[in-house]
Amino acid sequence: MPTPARVVVLPADDGPLQVVEIDLPDPGPDQIIVKQFASGVCHSQLHQMHTPRRSPVVLGHESTGIVTQKGSQVSHVSEGDTVMVTWVPRDATAASRNPDAAVLKLPDGSTAISQNVFTWADTTIADEQYVVKVNPNIQKEVTAIIGCAVMTGAGAVENTAGVKQGDSVAIFGVGGVGLSAVVAAKKLGAHPIIAVDLDEEKLAFAKEFGATHTVNAGETDPVAAIKALTPQPGRQTMYEGEVSGADFVFDCIGLKQTMEQIVPAARTGFFGAQPGGTAVLVGVPTTQVELKAIDMLVNEKKFIGSIGGSCSPDRDFSKYLQWYAEGSLNLDSMVTARYSIDDINEATRALAAGKIAGRAILVF
Repeated sequence: MPTPARVVVLPADDGPLQVVEIDLPDPGPDQIIVKQFASGVCHSQLHQMHTPRRSPVVLGHESTGIVTQKGSQVSHVSEGDTVMVTWVPRDATAASRNPDAAVLKLPDGSTAISQNVFTWADTTIADEQYVVKVNPNIQKEVTAIIGCAVMTGAGAVENTAGVKQGDSVAIFGVGGVGLSAVVAAKKLGAHPIIAVDLDEEKLAFAKEFGATHTVNAGETDPVAAIKALTPQPGRQTMYEGEVSGADFVFDCIGLKQTMEQIVPAARTGFFGAQPGGTAVLVGVPTTQVELKAIDMLVNEKKFIGSIGGSCSPDRDFSKYLQWYAEGSLNLDSMVTARYSIDDINEATRALAAGKIAGRAILVF
């Protein structure tokens, strides 16, 4: 039996987001219908909104909800289970098939596509690989951002980079993803944890989550500031300069300027005896980037990418929920704005204007 849903649709033209009432079909063998509690509002959706398209698009990729229907081949959840919807397969190594992206037929006869899933809707339909069963007693709203913001930032620190106790860390951009990276760095015992941003309020906010130092990149050279905070006296580079820089530098923004700053901000090598630091690209880039190859060669630095925090949701989501339960991941403070589905255009405008200090969510 079809399921009524209210879904945010991005038109094929340049018009505003629209809330459309549709009937979701019965789930296919590998699909699940989820009535949602809340969904995150992510910067990557802004990138999608500004990308040319030939057909309508449905957006959103992190949410909490409850299973109302499931396909005949779905075995890991039952109707009534509390779940999270995410855009990363819950256990890609164990999957026997590639997940299918959601596609919707709209009332006007057109077809709306998704990148993987869509969660800007009071009810969604998704491939079972994007649906993770969780404890039914979780807080149902703020935990929605675990499905992207938290796993992307925290996972980049823990899974992609493998930060260890005592490592120095610098994080460019402390929105929801960057704050999650700060939390993971603190959890793993990194020191110092240097937050870099252009907004003093966001920098002060980052200290509440574990940043030990802050750098306002609008007032000072962030590379020089990071190097000044991370000297290694007595150790020299190949060019007889002092070794300095963070062991790991994360770009949670993806701008050309920040991508080109994270490599020089990474620790220089110790005269061939110790390799240099690692720059980790976490934010979605929209431009090309130029790196100084001689710096990477002589100082043995690395520039790597992190998609979705290298996370396996079946493994990692319960851990992040535990961090929240024990108080080390303060999602109640990280979620700084709530909107209804009818206010989605207001939410995306506020996000684009930099008015969201942490993370915004839609509450259904």
